[in-house]
Amino acid sequence: MENVIIVGTGCAGLTAALYTARANLNPLVIEGKQPGGQLTTTSEVENFPGWPDGIDGFSLMDNLRKQAARFGTRFENNLIESVDFSGQTKILAGGDKTYEARTVIISTGASPRLLGLESEQKLFGTGGVSTCATCDGAFYRNMDVVVVGGGDSACEEALFLTRFASKVSLIHRRDELRASKIMADRTLANKKIEMCWNSVVSEIEGADDHAVSGVTIINVKSGEEKTIPCKGAFIAIGHIPNTQAFSNAIRTDENGYFLSENGSHVKTNVEGVYVAGDCMDHVYRQAITAAGMGCQAAIEAERWLAERE
Repeated sequence: MENVIIVGTGCAGLTAALYTARANLNPLVIEGKQPGGQLTTTSEVENFPGWPDGIDGFSLMDNLRKQAARFGTRFENNLIESVDFSGQTKILAGGDKTYEARTVIISTGASPRLLGLESEQKLFGTGGVSTCATCDGAFYRNMDVVVVGGGDSACEEALFLTRFASKVSLIHRRDELRASKIMADRTLANKKIEMCWNSVVSEIEGADDHAVSGVTIINVKSGEEKTIPCKGAFIAIGHIPNTQAFSNAIRTDENGYFLSENGSHVKTNVEGVYVAGDCMDHVYRQAITAAGMGCQAAIEAERWLAERE
């Protein structure tokens, strides 16, 4: 039986691995379908402390993985599909394997909702399609960008981008924003933001599929089609937390995000099971906050085990 199993290898999971490994807990990390998490698709990370010149996302995650491995973390490539946390021993199953653990840290992250366009996939990350203005907005100083969406997240992204971009076109399929009134009012009052109402994206244009050059939209009422020249396209239509395999055991909110319990950001309704990162955090969604939660979860797991020695 394992002392601790960590599910997921983004910033939260790898930080949890580092801390539990240094506590001599010999953690086992189940990597999941995207080892390294969303940051592996990010070209440059400029806001992670300790990297004054920035670092590309893949290198950051590779460094974290090597650091965790240095202290004895073990990695296994598998995808957890179901769990049984009803007993003292925590049971996880994936593929043809079953795992047993005394404690579990779930750091499976969240997947951004995308438009489903082939061009979107080709240009995602290094090509100019992004799902995080906080991460990538500074790369678009004095450039035109577009944001797709109409809720609070889309408005927040658009407002943030006005700090850098010369113009932000906000594309929304309806004729009014779904965002809260205060966010909608701020967005509509900002002179750098131009609204594209009743419109959906039909194509993201790219020069040789390497860089965004424009976004083609269709007006759902008139059928009119036009292309908006831009250098960046930010998709802000929500995220899907990767929590489905655990929903029968761990309490979630109406959107599927894990709920924290007992006055802690990382404790769940099951003793000995902790959560960290974007699978429960739908507010900040940053590498550094995920790492911080991974640290908290590791310390909680270490203390929980020590109390039962």
